Amino acid sequence: MYSSSKLLVVVVVAAVVCLGAARGAAAFNYADALDKAILFFEAQRSGKLPAGQRVAWRADSGLSDGSAYEAILFFEAQRSGKLPAGQRVAWRADSGLSDGSAYEVDLVGGYYDAGDNVKFGLPMAFTVTMLSWSVIEFGDMMPRRSSSSFFGLVGGGGGGQLDNARAAVRWGADYLLKAATATPDTLYVQVADPYQDHRCWERPEDMDTPRSVYKVTPQSPGSDVAGETAAALAAASIVFRGSDPAYSAKLLDAARQVFDFADRYRGSYSDSLSSVVCPFYCSYSGYHDELLWAASWLHLASPSPETKDVYLSYISSNGHALGAEQDDFTFSWDDKRVATKGFLQSKQDGLQLYKAHTDNYICSLVPGANGFRSQYTPGGLLFKEGDSNMQYVTSTAFLLLTYAKYLASTGSAGATVSCGSTAVSHSTLISLAKKQVDYILGANPAGMSYMVGFGARYPRHVHHRGASPPSGRDPPARIGCADGFRYLHSPEPDRNLLAGAVVGGPDASDGFSDSRDNYAQAEPSTYTNAPLVGALAFFAGARRMVPP
Repeated sequence: MYSSSKLLVVVVVAAVVCLGAARGAAAFNYADALDKAILFFEAQRSGKLPAGQRVAWRADSGLSDGSAYEAILFFEAQRSGKLPAGQRVAWRADSGLSDGSAYEVDLVGGYYDAGDNVKFGLPMAFTVTMLSWSVIEFGDMMPRRSSSSFFGLVGGGGGGQLDNARAAVRWGADYLLKAATATPDTLYVQVADPYQDHRCWERPEDMDTPRSVYKVTPQSPGSDVAGETAAALAAASIVFRGSDPAYSAKLLDAARQVFDFADRYRGSYSDSLSSVVCPFYCSYSGYHDELLWAASWLHLASPSPETKDVYLSYISSNGHALGAEQDDFTFSWDDKRVATKGFLQSKQDGLQLYKAHTDNYICSLVPGANGFRSQYTPGGLLFKEGDSNMQYVTSTAFLLLTYAKYLASTGSAGATVSCGSTAVSHSTLISLAKKQVDYILGANPAGMSYMVGFGARYPRHVHHRGASPPSGRDPPARIGCADGFRYLHSPEPDRNLLAGAVVGGPDASDGFSDSRDNYAQAEPSTYTNAPLVGALAFFAGARRMVPP
């Protein structure tokens, strides 16, 4: 499929050991969690919803824009555009069907990033990159059948999880492809003014705020957002290389063009479009990390040795100037340095100089190891930020598992990360990742799941414009801009189940307030779910191999 079966067996054996050692701990259905995580993306769809839309409470939205199962399910709730056949989040309907039309460009489709109705290009592209990476690394471990069946879905659980994950990738990649190829030397990077959007609490199916379109050009560059878009298109091309070669080639060609644009016209979109992208998704880390990140994905995606060498040469020649030799300890939609170095040294033997930096990052996460510098809550959750901390938890868990896979691939049973006098094995990394995933699913002091719809106790007041009011498919036929705020401030539970959405999560003391007004803790995002898809796929696959 996407990775060596023999290598997966080695890594899964380590996971089996970890799972077996944890038999006294809570046991979770990782496949069910994966189902829901993917389904979330159907709730986030913008545009004309397709036949088969599984999130039944969503309807069409944004129709003029631009002219384990549950983890994936969330992406279906976030879809913008014309929803496809097979849409499982049945409360969603078509939205954003005219996005871009006022600018004579088709920008229908894509994902709403979180609980609002804006399509932000940088986090959306990162979401597609991480969804693709999840499939590339752990697609072999995704169950071929979905396991969930609960209210709000059309037709039960839908197809296999690998198919659903691919569909989530394609929904985002289709949009990025349009945004990248509609106009020469132009990348469309955002639909809607966030300040205008946030003045309303409207379902995406009802939105009537301006669907303004924003772009980067040679005169107003955006190497950060363009670099991430190139990475997303290149990663997605790998996902479809076997199943749809023509589409894969189209994605790869667009990725190369966007990368050339990003590299030739250097500058940050935070400078070019500061009034509408900041403070929401400012590129605080700059654009250097995205250029290396994109070149890394193009190196992996390129089919010919000659083309691979072009990008490898770029990385080798520009790495120092672009900050590749600087230690960093956070992986997010904004900062890709640590992931790029781990990715490069695990995929390319000639770049082992980055291993020391990656090892420093790993050591920073392992309690008791020399170099440990992370903060964990009393309940054991990695804590980076007060706002939407779970995004760092899921991205870190994903990197731990990919690095564990790399260590196992060395062929040595004793392959470890050296943290001073402490030798950290791949099984230790798997155990640490599992603790983070299990915390999300309910193994925490509050005894609740932070994934909506998973387990008996989970957030019921999610900061999300589509989930809190009645379905876009149900009366009242329309909820106006100001009228919707009664649902934001209502103590009543969400009218629609935003299945699979992982919210921002608890504070540094494991405290959590289940309130829609508390966006820092109660708002979900696509870039939180995307790396979790890979982590859940890994543990779902490992769980199937654990003896009873």
